[in-house]
Amino acid sequence: MHIFEGFLPSPWWQLWFVFSIPVILYGMYKLNKLVSARRDVIPLLAVAGAFIFVLSSLKLPSVTGSSSHPTGTGMAAILFGPGITAVLGVIVLLYQAIFLAHGGITTLGANSASMAIIGPAVAYAFYKAASKAGINFYLNVFLATAIADWVTYVVTSVQLAVAFPAAEGGILASFTAFATIFAATQVPLAIMEGALTALIMKYVVQIKSDVLIDLNVLSTSAVAKLKEAME
Repeated sequence: MHIFEGFLPSPWWQLWFVFSIPVILYGMYKLNKLVSARRDVIPLLAVAGAFIFVLSSLKLPSVTGSSSHPTGTGMAAILFGPGITAVLGVIVLLYQAIFLAHGGITTLGANSASMAIIGPAVAYAFYKAASKAGINFYLNVFLATAIADWVTYVVTSVQLAVAFPAAEGGILASFTAFATIFAATQVPLAIMEGALTALIMKYVVQIKSDVLIDLNVLSTSAVAKLKEAME
């Protein structure tokens, strides 16, 4: 998904910065507020950030000018919400652009919009709606995580399509071509990430259920039911 350095023409790379910067600033405010109130969540923040870094570094060749990989942002979105996830995501993307030549500085706004902002925001909205609907917690985590990946790549396909419309069929034809190529790798990768994240969250429920309750990820009664099912 990381669009390579210099690949997006003007004014598209600038417009994605205009979109992303306010969200990241809001996320920094939310992160500072959370850390000030609850120092005990710092290790979990670090784990969520490391999860994003490791999974999003496992890139596979895909669309020219980009790559395909898990994003790792679904878990952070479920735990901390989309604002804080945006900050974790942009930190990872900036490090990868500078030290791993994965992504780029001029395309940081576009990559942040897809992987760190829009994908996690949709995953968070899905998780909250599914929780209210009474869907099983682990299935909910699995689906929300997979959706974060898929939405990220839909957004990336849109970003590439509007910047490089096809000679015949324009933006829609270009979007269809990009999305189809991404789907070949991203559908199975998202399913695998969803399963992995569900397993990790099961472990978190066992050892840090109080944090999940405090972060409003689960209610006290929901945690009790999950622990009872483990016995």
